[in-house]
This record gives sequence, structure tokens and C-alpha cells, in this order.
Amino acid sequence: MVKLDHLMIAVSDWQASRDWYVRHFGFSIEFELAAGGLPGLGVAALQDDAGLSLFLEQRGQPILSGQSAYTLQVDDVEATCDRLKSAGARLVSPPSRQFWGYGAVAADPDGHLLYLYDALSMAEKS
Repeated sequence: MVKLDHLMIAVSDWQASRDWYVRHFGFSIEFELAAGGLPGLGVAALQDDAGLSLFLEQRGQPILSGQSAYTLQVDDVEATCDRLKSAGARLVSPPSRQFWGYGAVAADPDGHLLYLYDALSMAEKS
């Protein structure tokens, strides 16, 4: 058996990124350490509804983003995107047919791409 347990995303400000993921997607805070992470600049561990941990590790160098994408299943992709837009979050692509199905693409504060979809829209609109 193989199960992805956690992943780490390099961020420029662990507290701002923590707040962004908690506010926009409802991640819960598992733990945080102000002097944690490999460079000791701070880390927050967040958890999704399925138990996957997302480590947000602050780095002291420029963040390379847009080279990887992370897919989040949400309850309603249209409503999620409306909330993101209202809150001033960046939508790279609004809900629409994508090469991978129906969904949207958002960017977090450091430009990491988040592919968003919901099961119903994917089934009905792909």
C-alpha cells in the first residue's frame, strides 16, 4: 500500500499562506512552529478533510512557483471561485472546460497553481 501522507510547499510568508489556505479552503491547523522548517524561518502544517497534511515552509530565497500544480476537490467549484474572487484572490482561469475536465485554476499568494473541481460539475460539464 502507498498513501501520500503530506507534502511541502515553499512559501515566502508561512503565516500569510497559512491564513490564506485556512480562510479560502477551510484547512485546519495541525501545528505551527515560528522557528521551524529546514531554514528555521517558520512552518505551518495544515490538514485537509481527508487527513493529508500540507506543510507551508517559509524560505529565505525567491519562491519558484507555477512549475507544479496541486488539485483540490471542493464542494462547489463555482461557489468557491465566487468566494475567492470576492476576497481578492487570483483566479488564473475561471470555472470552464479545461484539458483535464471541468474546473478552475487559482493561484495562492506565492503563485502556486491550484486546480479546483467538484465531482458533480466534472461529471456534468466535462
